[in-house]
Amino acid sequence: MHYDMLVGRHKRKWKTIELMTRNYWWLGVTKEVGRYIERYNVCQQYKNRSKAPAEKLIPNVILEKPWSYISADFITKLPLAQGYNMILVGYDQFSKIAYFIATIEKTLAKGLARLFRDHV
Repeated sequence: MHYDMLVGRHKRKWKTIELMTRNYWWLGVTKEVGRYIERYNVCQQYKNRSKAPAEKLIPNVILEKPWSYISADFITKLPLAQGYNMILVGYDQFSKIAYFIATIEKTLAKGLARLFRDHV
């Protein structure tokens, strides 16, 4: 394609279409040339990025046993059902097991710790 040639590179879409249609024409040439330019590897690799480059990646810690790394979260503002309006979610990162414990929003930290201990 004309876009692949060194002379045709990095021009706008319409300039490339103009160069193509001097020698070739088919139904849908504009759409096909536009798609080709959008996917062109050289242009995609050298585009200026508006974001700062990402930080250096740090590998995840490899867990060796269950319950060595757990997380907890809350699902709140639920409609009242059987006297409960919040769910405490306990999750084990190693075994990928999640526990869902029904509770109320007014439960204090000590009560949540007890729920977590008793159900998880």
